[in-house]
Amino acid sequence: MPADEEFKRFKQIREELNLTQAAFAEELGISSTTADIERGRTRIPGQVVKELLKKYHINPLWLFGESTQKFLHSDKLSVNPKVVTVDNEGKENIVLVNAKAAAGYPSNIGDAQWFESLPAFGIPLPEYRNATFRGFQVDGDSMSPVLESGEWIVGKAVEDMENLSNRRMYVVVTADSVLVKKVQKENQSGYVNLVSLNPDYAPIRIDQNEIREMWLVSSKLSFNLEANTQQVSLQSLHNDMRELKEEMKKLTK
Repeated sequence: MPADEEFKRFKQIREELNLTQAAFAEELGISSTTADIERGRTRIPGQVVKELLKKYHINPLWLFGESTQKFLHSDKLSVNPKVVTVDNEGKENIVLVNAKAAAGYPSNIGDAQWFESLPAFGIPLPEYRNATFRGFQVDGDSMSPVLESGEWIVGKAVEDMENLSNRRMYVVVTADSVLVKKVQKENQSGYVNLVSLNPDYAPIRIDQNEIREMWLVSSKLSFNLEANTQQVSLQSLHNDMRELKEEMKKLTK
């Protein structure tokens, strides 16, 4: 691998974090800018390698081109929100992220001004107290028939991935996407499978260290109740027919 590959990968990390050279330098505890490293004028100091591993789980061997595994697994991966906003009374808002805004969410995940530009509201119910919540608009039919494109879901912030439920749905934020899926952890591998309810969509397998934030889907807002009722009924009928066919097969054996 060319010697300058380490500098390209170093710059890649900064760009994926959406940080300026000055901000990245501050995060890593070095001089005022990372420009000299990115230009290949200065080798990456050992202290910087240590901070990249500690803060961002970057595999040093990947950084220097000796491994294809970018992240090293940690026992407890933090996936809690990077930014929260509050109202005039100091209470946390429920920020609304529509389908268009979701495209820019990963690249602005640490930008407080970007989140403050989004609409926000509060719900004065006990179910929405003592936790951080965020609203996301569903885009696509991968979670049909439970969630339809255009509907809104409210997610409760997840702190880490220790106690995920295979039965629940989550909003999963990675470096380049915002997805609504069920999450199934693989034992001892450090990978997770993001599973759709719609069987037309295959599971997505990713390294759990690629996950930046995770939100447990706690409720949804729907504005087309008649259509939803029909879809759920059709799905229930389909499931009943499938079970009946299975029973018939058993009887004929």
